[in-house]
Amino acid sequence: MRKAQKQQIEVLIRQMEEAQEQIKRYIEQGSIQLAMELLEDCQTGGVTIGTLIENTEGEGHPTVLLLEEYCELIYQIHQKLEGTPKATNGNKTLKLLRQKMIKVENSVRNDIPIRKEAVFLPYKASMWDSLESVWKAADADPNCDAYVIPIPYYDKNPNGSFREMHYEGDQYPEYVPITKYETFDFGQHHPDMIYIHNPYDNINLVTSVHPFFFSENLKKFTDRLIYIPYFVLGEIKPEEDNKIQGMKHFCTLPAVYNADKVIVQSEDMRQVYIKVLLEDSKDYSETARKYWEEKILGLGSPKFDKVTSTNREEIAVPEEWLKVIQKPDGSWKKIIFYNTSIAGLLAHNQKMLAKMESVFQVFRENQEEVALLWRPHPLIKATVESMRPQLWIEYDRIVRKYIEEGWGIYDDTADVDRAIALSDAYYGDHSSVVQLYQQTGKPVMVQNVEMAR
Repeated sequence: MRKAQKQQIEVLIRQMEEAQEQIKRYIEQGSIQLAMELLEDCQTGGVTIGTLIENTEGEGHPTVLLLEEYCELIYQIHQKLEGTPKATNGNKTLKLLRQKMIKVENSVRNDIPIRKEAVFLPYKASMWDSLESVWKAADADPNCDAYVIPIPYYDKNPNGSFREMHYEGDQYPEYVPITKYETFDFGQHHPDMIYIHNPYDNINLVTSVHPFFFSENLKKFTDRLIYIPYFVLGEIKPEEDNKIQGMKHFCTLPAVYNADKVIVQSEDMRQVYIKVLLEDSKDYSETARKYWEEKILGLGSPKFDKVTSTNREEIAVPEEWLKVIQKPDGSWKKIIFYNTSIAGLLAHNQKMLAKMESVFQVFRENQEEVALLWRPHPLIKATVESMRPQLWIEYDRIVRKYIEEGWGIYDDTADVDRAIALSDAYYGDHSSVVQLYQQTGKPVMVQNVEMAR
């Protein structure tokens, strides 16, 4: 049973207890008709509580059996008042009703566990790993109902208006049960917890979730809104001010302010967030520090949980990938995970495109011994198409050529962990994927755009 439903029952019980006191007074005053009407109200209350319990806990619940006894006593008292009102004692009647109601109260308290409701609102399937381990824990809790509700998001035009809508509910692992966002009534459910990984609300220039799912709005529909970043960053110490300058904007996004709790990747990063938020608010009081210390939690990123728990041996490798990976004798080539980022492309433009073509040439020439697994950032298309339309045309030409030639793997799926687990080494831009890859202990090499090869 949900906490709100149990509270509703407790309110009804208190009202019925007050009514019992009034029934005693009516009997003593000789106001028999009023006493009988209140008895009927108590019986209606008992039936209402019993129905609610049966709907949530099933038939035959011990509390329902006690409520049936309570209602039977009310019927007997009602009959006595109707037949021999003068023989009915107010104090004795109240005592009998209290005895039954105390048993009901105790049973409500002890026999009805409170079920929590946790809702997870991913938008891009490729970012699900930032929530998955938390969802698994909630789903394993017998007293928690966990819902995964992928939400729609939109590409944005340069003027900020919405363009194409995307919904990726069909791209999640088979073991994740999906609830359609159109069928879930947030007002009626009012989940105990809502988890989000999109921090931007309306300030992202490239994409946007539907405005209903902005953190500013979601906090109205839950007791606790929890934000977990979809990214991981290079570790920074709180005293490294120069490095903090380059990432402080991540600490002041809308979800950080609107959420009740923010879970970040480490204790050092927690201290960085607190430092930045105190500076941003210009409030260094003990009250402000305590507020941010209680709100920002350095519990670690679920992305680390996912990447370290994904084993190569357990992965189903697509047949078309195997054609690239396997040598004629059936053994596997070395697999290099090639990662290209949005930031790298926007920062270097044509120079980055030239670098990519150079990389492809090297791996094409060595395809007999090494397999290239190219996995560009999943938002490159939406970002470059919106911010660099001309660059997108040339980038798209390179993508099409790479795919058509077929000597390498092009991974545009939602599962980055599969690429990490399958590959033997990382090569590419310095992005959040580097932080994930380092968790595996496998080699990492960051590409230098200034070098042709």
